[in-house]
Amino acid sequence: MSRPRLYDTLTRQTRDLHPIDHQRLRFYCCGPTVYGPAHIGNFRTFVAQDVLRRVVELSGTPTLHVRNITDVDDKTIRDSQKAGKSLTDFTRFWTEKFHTDCSALNLLPPHVEPSAVAHIDHQIRMIETLIDRGHAYRAEDGSVYFKVTSYADYGRLSHLEDRELKLGAAQAASAVASDEYGKDSLADFALWKARKEEDGANFWPSPWGEGRPGWHLECSAMTLEYLGETFDLHGGGVDLVFPHHENEIAQSCCATSGQFARHWMHVAHLMVDGGKMSKSLGNLHTLEDLAQRGHSAAEVRWVLLSGHYHQPLNFTFHSLEAARQALQKLAKAEAALRHTAGQSTAPGYDQILAQNWQPGPLSSAWERLLEDLNVPGATGAVFGILNQTKLGSLDPEQALALWQGLHFILAALGIQLPDATSEPEAADVPEEIATLAEQRWQAKLAKDWPAADALRQQIDADGWVIKDRKDGYDVLPK
Repeated sequence: MSRPRLYDTLTRQTRDLHPIDHQRLRFYCCGPTVYGPAHIGNFRTFVAQDVLRRVVELSGTPTLHVRNITDVDDKTIRDSQKAGKSLTDFTRFWTEKFHTDCSALNLLPPHVEPSAVAHIDHQIRMIETLIDRGHAYRAEDGSVYFKVTSYADYGRLSHLEDRELKLGAAQAASAVASDEYGKDSLADFALWKARKEEDGANFWPSPWGEGRPGWHLECSAMTLEYLGETFDLHGGGVDLVFPHHENEIAQSCCATSGQFARHWMHVAHLMVDGGKMSKSLGNLHTLEDLAQRGHSAAEVRWVLLSGHYHQPLNFTFHSLEAARQALQKLAKAEAALRHTAGQSTAPGYDQILAQNWQPGPLSSAWERLLEDLNVPGATGAVFGILNQTKLGSLDPEQALALWQGLHFILAALGIQLPDATSEPEAADVPEEIATLAEQRWQAKLAKDWPAADALRQQIDADGWVIKDRKDGYDVLPK
């Protein structure tokens, strides 16, 4: 079977993806910071990485997938104290919530999921090595910083030379805001943060005094522990290219004699209704939010895969409705093929992998997935073949081949189909939307058309639609 090819951020080329040891592809993905629910922008990256793993495994190469949990940083410390909980209890709650959402989205669990707190000793040892080698220094307050000028290749991932002026201004502002005046250079970044009063009980002993690791260090320590000095692939959202991944490269290469990651995968931003996602705009949608509007996790996954991972993707409620229709169409086709082929149950991912299923009649869709995870091209090929095929005229052997090929592609995409005969469950209408809808109905009965129109517009802006009947109305998600 052909080998997957994937765009590499470092070389800016699409390259063959293969394991160094010719045995299994070892890759690391930056995981969540567990201080609240992950939103669908976060999950776009995790879903794309999940498809990558599936494609690699289905192409015949085993994987070693490591994804970390960031359970100590400024945000987790700040919000745990606001909640009146210990850091451990607070982050455990949000980690479990993350795992629940991952399961709903049908993400394969990583083989290793290390946490930052559980690897503080590993991080301290790496800092000691960096100091010994002249790449790090202790500041007066006990913090330790990486000396960027000690690493000549700094900036090669993000092509720093193209953005030095903007970078300098941003770092200066950040340094002033953080009161990091003990650094030798504004470009230097923290490996160890000295204990501050606002940290509360969240500190650990070190050779430089009490404190905690800097955010960038944990990933370097964990990749070294579980993947070695040189491994196959590192992934994350495009927002992590600089400074996070740039800093990882610098501290890892300076602390070891390895190459660090040979291949880099970055997933583009998710937008909402054509704009940026932000907490202030109230559009950081979570799976729970969308479930309350009547949308399944499978529909969310389909939307998150509907654009190429290289390109920004625009999320709308209309796209979720389109996802529902696409999944229903696939479910009906699968049911028809299964009946003709004489199959009783759909196969699971592990079965397809273990029995070495092949794409068969859907090889064109598989070839698109192998070429830089072209999911839109793959799904387009699937629908094209299904639309051109008269499913009712297939004999059992033909139906079986197409049924198996369909499940092979669905397994690569991680798509779980709904029951072909089921109707989508009605959405739970939030209380505030129900109140607005009733106010709008009363305004309509009173023939107060301006008020009725204004309330309808407000309901529409919140992602809901009013469908009037002769004797009442229905409130439906967009």
